[in-house]
Amino acid sequence: MAFAKAKPAQAFFKAGFYGIQGSGKTLTGLLFGEYLAGLEKKRIAYVDTEHGTDFYATAIPERKIHPAAFDFDAVYTRSIVEVCDEIEALDPTKYGVVVIDSITHIWEATKAAYKGKMLSNGAIPVQAWAQIKKPYKKLMSLLLDGQYHVIISGRQGVVMEEDEENQPKVVGAKMKAEGETPYEPNFLFQFRPEWTEEKVQRIAAFVEKDRSGILQGKTLYEPKPTDIDPILRYLSAGEQARFGNSESTAERDAAALELEEDRAKEERRALFEQIKAALLSAQNIAELKTAWSLTNGKRTKLGEEFISKLETIKNTQRTTFVEAA
Repeated sequence: MAFAKAKPAQAFFKAGFYGIQGSGKTLTGLLFGEYLAGLEKKRIAYVDTEHGTDFYATAIPERKIHPAAFDFDAVYTRSIVEVCDEIEALDPTKYGVVVIDSITHIWEATKAAYKGKMLSNGAIPVQAWAQIKKPYKKLMSLLLDGQYHVIISGRQGVVMEEDEENQPKVVGAKMKAEGETPYEPNFLFQFRPEWTEEKVQRIAAFVEKDRSGILQGKTLYEPKPTDIDPILRYLSAGEQARFGNSESTAERDAAALELEEDRAKEERRALFEQIKAALLSAQNIAELKTAWSLTNGKRTKLGEEFISKLETIKNTQRTTFVEAA
């Protein structure tokens, strides 16, 4: 790997939606998903954790927004293992959009799957979190690296901080999921229902994060799929950049570090043999000192074991020369 000129490598719309229940996440996710799938001429793969799409799968003439039935394929589960299996087996030539609704339920089910020892206060031990997060991080990797558009929908949680009197207080809102989830997609929308002056409820989506900078900080009222057209035109035409999951990265790093350690061991042994040969070939005290000077600046590299062996050889040689004199 070497540095090279940067180039765009985001080929798909990867977004997170969060908000309170009833704030319009599911409807907007379907509207955006239908639009993106149409652009790709493919289908929507929808992970539904609470049968929240049931009414959207049927035509309802009285529905003001999109009275026709949405056309999508769904799986109904909260199991992290089942979701990972479904996403991993997904055919990107058939599906152009994946919607997860809601990631909050999947995260909570992932935590609930832990059956190990708990702390006295009922909390999960710190050392257990790495194993708990492992399948969840795999899912996020599959979604973010996948060759399809992704919408990750989650419930809204609160951000707590201590005030001047060390009392907890609510200071903001966040997606209720594993801590890094909302920050991993390129776009993050906070949904909230609002009332107009005419006392009509409408959907408001605040663009909390937009790596393109186009919609950053704006609020989309009754968000329409065409609202993201300015972003879509800047998506690259190639493949989606892939990072892989943290487990595979750790395995590659471990293998590389092991190889580096083997190489370092071989270099230490070769240096040891070189200095050992010089010490053994010395014919007098002066030559012995010259041979020993080869350890200068090399003691750390050689390590205590090899230095100890070389000192034994040096002292044995010195004794021999002294006795001979």
